Amino acid sequence: IELSFLNEDKYFGYKKLFGKILIFPGEILARCGCAKTEVIDEVVKDACEAQKSWMALNSVEDDLAYLETIDCGKPIEESRWDMIGSADTFEFFGGAFQLFPITGNHFPLSNDNYAYTERVPWGVVGAIGVWNYPMLTASWKIAPALMCGNAVLYKPSPFAPITSVVLAQILQAAGLPDGVLSVLQGEGETGQAICEHGGINKVTFTGSTATGSKILASCSLLDRIKPVTLELGGKSAMIICEDADIDVAVTGALMANFFAQGEVCSNASKVLVHVSRYDEFRQKVVKQTKNLAIGDPLLKETKIGATISREHLNKVKTYISEAVQQGAKLLCGGDEVKVKGLENGYYLSPAILDSINEQMKIYKEEVFGAAMLIIPFQNNEDAIRMANDTLYGLAAGVFTRNLHLAYSLASKLHAGNIYVNTFNITNAMIPFGGMKQSGFGRENGIAALEAFSQLKSVFVNASEKLDNPFL
Repeated sequence: IELSFLNEDKYFGYKKLFGKILIFPGEILARCGCAKTEVIDEVVKDACEAQKSWMALNSVEDDLAYLETIDCGKPIEESRWDMIGSADTFEFFGGAFQLFPITGNHFPLSNDNYAYTERVPWGVVGAIGVWNYPMLTASWKIAPALMCGNAVLYKPSPFAPITSVVLAQILQAAGLPDGVLSVLQGEGETGQAICEHGGINKVTFTGSTATGSKILASCSLLDRIKPVTLELGGKSAMIICEDADIDVAVTGALMANFFAQGEVCSNASKVLVHVSRYDEFRQKVVKQTKNLAIGDPLLKETKIGATISREHLNKVKTYISEAVQQGAKLLCGGDEVKVKGLENGYYLSPAILDSINEQMKIYKEEVFGAAMLIIPFQNNEDAIRMANDTLYGLAAGVFTRNLHLAYSLASKLHAGNIYVNTFNITNAMIPFGGMKQSGFGRENGIAALEAFSQLKSVFVNASEKLDNPFL
């Protein structure tokens, strides 16, 4: 019998055999051939060739990053980070599922009575994605939903429809049965149909607060109420304290505003700077922002890629121009950029504004573009007030060398994600979500497994009797 595992089902003749003895009856189960030197030579030759392609498999990450950049216009380096994050998401949930108490808990009650809980899937989950992080947000929704035993119907944004389909193809190639994950393209009416469909028992959505409210309404029909996870918009702030390392704070401000051309829901567009450090910070952040390379997002050196659409670019420009008309000072950026060879693309230089007052539209509303506002504050109480002065509550940040102060300020900030001396980082292990008009429910972490499963309680009377309370 041939028991060797060889490339392309190769078979070699063997002069010498050895027997595999089945231990418990003491009989020979099979006779196997002993590989000769020439066999080993041939197999090593194959292995050397195969090893080269195996080592090159990491380039798939580059292929996916290329498609992600084609999909949404962000710089290729950011897309590579997103591919790593997407892979990490599946790796985390694959392991976390083993630790998550999906079988529930056991509770001894009085006498021969006990109870236990178990988690069960919703059944079919409807997931609606967003265009700024197409692959990553798809992974955040699909991975935990599948791990909990659900089937998933995923609708990507019509602005970024490509990479979620590639993800589905990868999962199918990995062994996911047909029908467990479906990707449907469409616009608003498709999303509404998903929300209202009687066969879909749970919905998860990432996008604007305006659309999120429509999603919630569509999931709240009289005869088909269903739970919803909403990760919505934001108008976040970061506080740069008097003792902050300004160079670190400048890096944090760039991270908080200019990833993905500023098209990030958790961005801290309100950068609150202690008045004693204001001039130093302003000078350094403007200088670094002016040096950010704007251009072809497929080039490694590019830091600011293409805005998702002409309509959105015009919207961001309008916010900036209206702020200037209302008295804001434009320190840099805000101009449409023509990139050589890509003249029809939608490129906008990252803007920084100061002389901001709290009545301005740009102070109150989510711009979803590369427009940073720097605002001085006199004391920490004033900074907290301005940071919390928003309908949203997705993120906030604190930059200080004093961790005691950081903990104190973090506890007073009304946001779902607080960053200390960093900004806009995520991890599959850590729950991510908002407060107030930034939505409810959480993606990532054990919280996501809880969201994609239902808790069932079972009460058991193990005795042979049941006392009759009516006698």
